[in-house]
Parts: sequence; C-alpha cells; structure tokens
Amino acid sequence: MIVRLVKLTIAIDRVEDFRALFTAYHDDIAGFPGCLSVELLQDIHEPNVFVTHSHWDSEEELNAYRQSVIFGRIWPATKLLFAAPAEARSFEVKIK
Repeated sequence: MIVRLVKLTIAIDRVEDFRALFTAYHDDIAGFPGCLSVELLQDIHEPNVFVTHSHWDSEEELNAYRQSVIFGRIWPATKLLFAAPAEARSFEVKIK
C-alpha cells in the first residue's frame, strides 16, 4: 500500500475556492481504481495550508490516476490557486 501526502499552500483569498474544488472532485478521486481513501487536512495555525492524504493499492495505480482525465482537470485548476509550489511525497506502509 502507498500513502501519498501532498502539501498545498493556497493563496489566502482562494482558500474557499480550493475547498469547493476539492469537494467537487472528492468522490471522483475516492472512486478511482486503486484509491483506498482520500482526505483533505487543513493546518490549524495556517488556514491556507492543506495536505491531501490518500491511500493507494500500489504506486502503479497512483501513477495511473496522475495520468487520468480526472487528474488532468483537477491539477491545472488547483495550480491556479497556489501561493507556493506543491510538495508531494509517497510512502510505503511498513507497519500498521
């Protein structure tokens, strides 16, 4: 299993736009083959900083999502809201 964390720093005046965008696509992401779960975390001290936290069956399925039509819609729209570049990391679960 792969855990994907993506830190997104959103422009202060675009936070609600970002939350609406994520909400609109949440079910599409969660329903993508290989996606076990996806959630959005918001920093308690910096409300314009978010982390997407998703679990995937494999890196291949994560990469298939990253090359999908859905991702091709979500990512460009999300990048327009950035105040800083995104930071992404993938982890393999070793102990659960």
